[in-house]
Amino acid sequence: MSKDVIELIGIVEESFPNATFRVRITSEEAKDHELLCHLAGRMRVHRVRILPGDRVKVEMTPYDLKKGRIVYRFLPVPPGSPSSTPSGSSVSTPGKPS
Repeated sequence: MSKDVIELIGIVEESFPNATFRVRITSEEAKDHELLCHLAGRMRVHRVRILPGDRVKVEMTPYDLKKGRIVYRFLPVPPGSPSSTPSGSSVSTPGKPS
């Protein structure tokens, strides 16, 4: 059994009843495309909460390009915090010489 799904990254724009959301895609493959997405069963079981503004991973089938399924919620990055250390630089801890 092959899995014919398209995985995209998007931002939740609006929340509806029954774990349904409007998601705006930010991936380059379908930039600014809007989908009506429902929450995947595994996310319902683990009670993952989705709010407008969250970054999510969406799966959609090539048969219906207007609907999708939210399968992952990315951790929010606090503003002002570095997302990663620059390559080539070493991070030193206080009290230990480098």
